[in-house]
Order: sequence, then C-alpha cells, then structure tokens
Amino acid sequence: MPRYLRPNAPGATIFFTVNLANRGSDLLILHIDHLRRAVQTTRRERPFRSDAWVVLPDHLHAIWTLPDGDADFSTRWGAIKARFSMSMRRAGFTPPLPVGWQNGGVNPALRRKGEVGLWQPRFWEHHIRNEADYSSHMSYCWYNPVKHGLVTLPEDWPFSSLTRGAGRKGARSA
Repeated sequence: MPRYLRPNAPGATIFFTVNLANRGSDLLILHIDHLRRAVQTTRRERPFRSDAWVVLPDHLHAIWTLPDGDADFSTRWGAIKARFSMSMRRAGFTPPLPVGWQNGGVNPALRRKGEVGLWQPRFWEHHIRNEADYSSHMSYCWYNPVKHGLVTLPEDWPFSSLTRGAGRKGARSA
C-alpha cells in the first residue's frame, strides 16, 4: 500500500477535493444536514477556519486555514467522513456494493474496520502558496457548480459558502 507524504505546515491554508465512492450519487446534497452536522462537530473538537465550501452531489471542495501550530488536516477529514457515514447508516442508508465487486475488483477484507464504503479512501489537497493561488482556488470552488452544469450562476447554487457570504472579503495571503 502506498505511503503518502503530506506536507506538515502548521497554520496552512489548504484546498481540498473529497469524493464519494459512487461518483454518480447525489447523496451529499440529499443529506446535506448530516454532512453539516459532521463538519460542525469536528470543528468544535478540532477547530479550523473555513474559507470556502462547495458541496456537489458526489464530491465537495473546501479551503481551510488551520490554527497556528496545527498541521493535522487528515484527522479532521477522517472524522468528518466517519461521522457522515455513521449518521447515514443510523438513518438506514445501505451503501451499494463497491465498483468491481461482481468481478472481484474490490477486496472487502482490505476495508478498515467499520468502513461502509461511502467515500473514496483518500482526498486530494493542495497547500495554498500565495494570494494569487488562494484567489484561483476560491474561484474554482465558486464556479464548480457552473462547470458541472448544475446552475448558470455560482450564487444560484444553494450548497456553497458563497451564498452564505464567505469569501467576499477578497483573497488573503497564506
């Protein structure tokens, strides 16, 4: 199994992409309240500043700024994903079999204990380098629903922090 070396930059500003295992699903927007609760609980336990969020049907993008002296974003994402998955199971959701199950493409024994297979195992992150990089990734968040054909204007997408006023104060340097 590959060992990913992630940057260890306390107080960093980071752009994330997190995907559901079933990329055709609309689970995240159908159950947005479960996701919001998972994020809120995690933020109470392990604070971070949320600069931007956009939740699409099967994936999400976010920009976070971690507290000074703290570089542990992986534990936060693990907690959010686990809480959302647990919440969905309690609500009676049973995830579909993983892709490739019928032809032996996925080994269920490799799943971690308690994992339900809602999320792709990892996430993608990019540490923001400067103000231009921050601005570019902020725009990416806002325009992603337009790119996917979900709305014609970014402000029309209801599952975005743009509609809640975040990110309107301009870019910040990382």
